[in-house]
Amino acid sequence: MGAAAGSIAMADVKTAGAQPIAKTYVLVHGAWHGGWCWKEVAKQLAEMGHRVSTPTQTGLGERKHLLSKDITLDTFAADIINHIETEELHDAILVGHSFGGTSITAAADKIPQRIRHLVYLDSVILENGQSPFSVLPSDIVTGRRKTVAEQGHGIFIPPPPPTAFGIPENHALADWVKRRLTPHPVGTYESPMRLSNPVANGRPSTYIACTGPIYGPLESARQWVKKQESWKWQEIATGHDAMVTAPSELAQMLAGIG
Repeated sequence: MGAAAGSIAMADVKTAGAQPIAKTYVLVHGAWHGGWCWKEVAKQLAEMGHRVSTPTQTGLGERKHLLSKDITLDTFAADIINHIETEELHDAILVGHSFGGTSITAAADKIPQRIRHLVYLDSVILENGQSPFSVLPSDIVTGRRKTVAEQGHGIFIPPPPPTAFGIPENHALADWVKRRLTPHPVGTYESPMRLSNPVANGRPSTYIACTGPIYGPLESARQWVKKQESWKWQEIATGHDAMVTAPSELAQMLAGIG
């Protein structure tokens, strides 16, 4: 499964005596990652007969050459909205991992008619006017600003080690992930979310929390979701990068949503 912005895979699978049940998934990665991180999950969903795309946000992954101080949450929102419109996707299930939750929230605000379901995988939740730095714990914000000043030339946050995402040092894919992590544009952490509607804009929504171990920085998001009566809640017993550490289980969970 390729990780390019327009990469789409689909397998034509039919069950005896039944119509195809293919769904359309757009899998959006988190900070420091790229569409590459969904490789195994995308492969398994495609083998089930679903249409899957794995866009990469500006300045990351294979688009790292576009890294600049001008990249904001608006840029990331445009990445995903333009991807959906250009690929002419409809009835799509948007899955946002971690920082990717910001982009699927923005897409739901602007093009809700194209969206079937929103899935927030251990994700950031931002309301209108909030920035990622405004909702993260103060010690994490201080630490990241420090690395931006000392190592990131005022432009980017250097990637942490795979262990920061719940991937053990001895995991078979730890080195694979480490090689692919890229600096993240700090402008996306400092800029505000711009929404004209409430989060999710009335679209069916599910939050999947990774519990083995719990990713501490997202506690405020988890508490916010638990107050939303219409949202569904699921848990997966693996680390923050569930698409790497538990791809089969995650693919099955996603296939059962929407």
